[in-house]
Amino acid sequence: MQSRKVIKKNRCFSLDFKLELVRLFELGKFSVSELSKLYGVSFPLIYRWIYKHSKYQEKGYRIIEMKQSSTSKIKALEQKVKDLERLVGQKQIKIDFLNEMIDVASQEFNIDIKKKPSTPPSSGSKKSAKS
Repeated sequence: MQSRKVIKKNRCFSLDFKLELVRLFELGKFSVSELSKLYGVSFPLIYRWIYKHSKYQEKGYRIIEMKQSSTSKIKALEQKVKDLERLVGQKQIKIDFLNEMIDVASQEFNIDIKKKPSTPPSSGSKKSAKS
């Protein structure tokens, strides 16, 4: 068997092509990973073009991409927190209302409705032994 040499093909990309990829990234139409998959160009190469040709990026700063799903997930979680806070507020209002009703009932009817810690637990609803 003969040893084969693998010939690497160096691809040269035109300046227009590089600028187009940088422009697509800057507009937010595609992420670096999407551009890499679409055009068959490696991540580091695209990042190098962004650092070199972008008007927004400067050398020494790291680009952090947030996926669309991550932002929508964060928004959904923030909405869930707001809903839960609203629900807790409603429950607290209900608790305050019921406590006030208990106080009014105990004052008007002179009945102590609140359970005291020394009160023995109820026997429940057992059937009476009548024969």
